[in-house]
Amino acid sequence: MNAATPRPIDEIFPVAPLPPRFALIAGEASGDLLGAGLIEELKRRYPGAEFIGIGGEQMRAAGMETWFDATELAVMGLAEVLKHLPRLLRLRRDVRQRILDWKPDAFIGIDAPDFNLGVERWLKQRGVRTVHYVSPSVWAWRRKRAQKIGRSADRVLCLFPMEPPIYAEYGVDARFVGHPLADEMPIHPDRDEARMNLGLDDEAPVLAMLPGSRVGEIETLAGDFIAAASILLGAEPKLNIVAPMANAGARAAFERVLAAHPDGERLRRALRIVDRGARTVMVASNVVLLASGTATLEAMLAKRPMVVGYKIAPLTYTLVKRMGMLKVDHYALPNVLAGEVVVPELMQHDCTPENLAGAVLRWLRDPAASAALLPKFQRIHLELKRDASARAADAIAELIAEPRPAA
Repeated sequence: MNAATPRPIDEIFPVAPLPPRFALIAGEASGDLLGAGLIEELKRRYPGAEFIGIGGEQMRAAGMETWFDATELAVMGLAEVLKHLPRLLRLRRDVRQRILDWKPDAFIGIDAPDFNLGVERWLKQRGVRTVHYVSPSVWAWRRKRAQKIGRSADRVLCLFPMEPPIYAEYGVDARFVGHPLADEMPIHPDRDEARMNLGLDDEAPVLAMLPGSRVGEIETLAGDFIAAASILLGAEPKLNIVAPMANAGARAAFERVLAAHPDGERLRRALRIVDRGARTVMVASNVVLLASGTATLEAMLAKRPMVVGYKIAPLTYTLVKRMGMLKVDHYALPNVLAGEVVVPELMQHDCTPENLAGAVLRWLRDPAASAALLPKFQRIHLELKRDASARAADAIAELIAEPRPAA
C-alpha cells in the first residue's frame, strides 16, 4: 500500500461484531420450556444477544421480548384450527413481516409446526436462516413430510434418536440433541420428598390426574377422567387424587367440568386441585392418568406407571382415519421409545371412564408390574439425557457461522 493511501477506518478502529439477534416462536407450555433453556444457552455463547418473538412466561423470564403470548397459538385438532384460522393467518402475516424487518441472524420455530413451518419457509425464501426445534412426528405421520420440512428449515433439531435417520432419507440436515426434560429430571426420583412437599401420607395410594394443559384438551378429556376418578374412589376409598393444572385457564376449565359432574360435590372433597407442580405430583404418585403428549414423557422420566387417554374432535378423527394419515398403532411416547407396548393407551372410543379406571386399578394392584417398568424407563432416560439445550445452541451457533450460500 502506498504511504499516501489512507488506511481503512476498520483497521484503525476495529469494530467488534454486533451480538446476534434471534427471533423465536413457541406455541404452548412445552415449547416455552424448551425456548427458555435454549435462550439461556445462546446467551452464554453470545452475551448481549437479543431475543424477540412469541413465547410464554419462561421465555420472558429468560430474557425474550414477546410480541404475543404463546397462548395465542394453543389450538388443537384440525376442526379446531379451522375455527381459529382467520385469526391465526392474520397473526402469522403480521409476525413474519415484523421478524423480517427486525433482521435476525436466525429464526427458530419451536414446535407448533402448523404455524411455524409456514413462517420458516417464508423467511427462508427471503434469506433468513431458519431452524425448526422439535421435529413433528414424522415417524408416525407421513414420513415424506420430512422433505417438506427441509424446504422450510435450514436445520431441524430433534428430541428423539429415531428422527434424524428419517430426515437423512430426504437430504435434510437434522440433529438429535436429546430432550431437556431428561437433563432436568433425576434418574432416581425421590417419591418421599415429593410427598412431603405436597403434604401427602407416605403410605397412601396416590393417583396423579393430568387431563391436558390446553383448555380444549381439558374440555374434551376431563369429563371421562373425572368419571374414572369416581369409579376409582368406589373401588379404593383411600386413594388420594391430585390434579395439577398448567395455568389459570386450564384450572377454570377443569373446575367447570367437575362442577357439572353428577358426583362433582363428593369428588371436589376427595380430589385435590393444585396449581402447576405436575412433575412433583407425578413423582409423588403410584400411577399417573394423563393425556397423550409431552406429559407422558415426563411421567416416564418420573419412573411412574401410567394410563394414557386421548380424544380429538370427531371430525378430526374421521378425517385422520379416512385419509390414512396415521402410520403407527401406538401414540404414547413411552411405547414409541421403548419399541413395545409398556403402558396402556386408550384412544378415542376406547377412552371411557370404565376403561381408564380399570387400567389404573391394574397398576395399583400389581406392584410387580410397576417395578418391571423401572429398568426400561431408566434405559430410555439415559439415551435422551444429552444436555439438549446446549447441543441445540451449538447447532444454531454453527449454522449462523456458516457462509451463506450464493443467491
